[in-house]
Amino acid sequence: MSAAAHDPRHAPVLIEEVIAGLAPARGETHVDGTFGAGGYTRALLASGARVIAFDRDPDAISEGQPLVAEAAGALTLVPERFSEMQSALAALGLEEVDGVTLDIGVSSMQLDRAERGFSFQADGPLDMRMEQAGMSAADFVNETDEAGIADVLFTLGEERQSRRVARAIVAARPIETTAQLAGVVRKALGYREHDKKDPATRTFQAIRIHLNRELEELEDGLAAAERVLKPGGRLAIVSFHSLEDRIVKRFLKERSGATPAGSRHLPTIAAEHAPSFEAVAKPVKAGEAELARNPRSRSATLRVARRTAASAWASKGRLS
Repeated sequence: MSAAAHDPRHAPVLIEEVIAGLAPARGETHVDGTFGAGGYTRALLASGARVIAFDRDPDAISEGQPLVAEAAGALTLVPERFSEMQSALAALGLEEVDGVTLDIGVSSMQLDRAERGFSFQADGPLDMRMEQAGMSAADFVNETDEAGIADVLFTLGEERQSRRVARAIVAARPIETTAQLAGVVRKALGYREHDKKDPATRTFQAIRIHLNRELEELEDGLAAAERVLKPGGRLAIVSFHSLEDRIVKRFLKERSGATPAGSRHLPTIAAEHAPSFEAVAKPVKAGEAELARNPRSRSATLRVARRTAASAWASKGRLS
């Protein structure tokens, strides 16, 4: 049993509400698309369900092995992105599952480890790679041109002064650590210690999302979940900021047939398909008790839907 499983910093967000929405039962098979420290997986296993858990982070897969042994055949850990769940499940001889849950974004384990470079709370190498491969955050800030940096900060970090920040980043090169980058951003935006929110947060979010293609992964993962869920199967998605939640909301609204009727300016898509999902409940936010014990839950939104018997929709392109 890993130490992370008992660490309150790694408490899974909205876990009671997620499990209530999924309603796992003994003998069912569920996908945990974002294994992390194994919080949701443990709760699913406790219900008697078999779990196929995915994580693109090698650390999560390695540190989850004691739980695999403890589960005695009920847990399979897959070192893949959750968008690949259909092919990975097929390789295990599975075509359909009873539930899929996704906790979107960066995990507490990644944020809390300075050497991973996701956070500026402690200085570390500027990395941010979930899979620990490919372009790092240091590569991005040191090699991308000013316009490219500004575009990422504006689009994925909703940074209104993206051009000013990008100009400052280029002028400060080379930038190798999280503290260096945070300092450059703060100086560019006139940050004061008593300010409520550190402006570097938006820049770090934008670069992380860009490097890991998180929004594209979410869109592909939602479509994959639609293909693998059996009729009556449940989908539970926890998102942490507006960019993520907007994609989930639009996907479920479209797939449930709740999109507005088409017009000559905006032809309808939903009319071409029978609804593949139906809403189970209204979006859920954390209550006061959870907010007190787990500050990370403050920005979380849970959406749950149930799969209908209709065929999965063909992909229509990006939702973001």
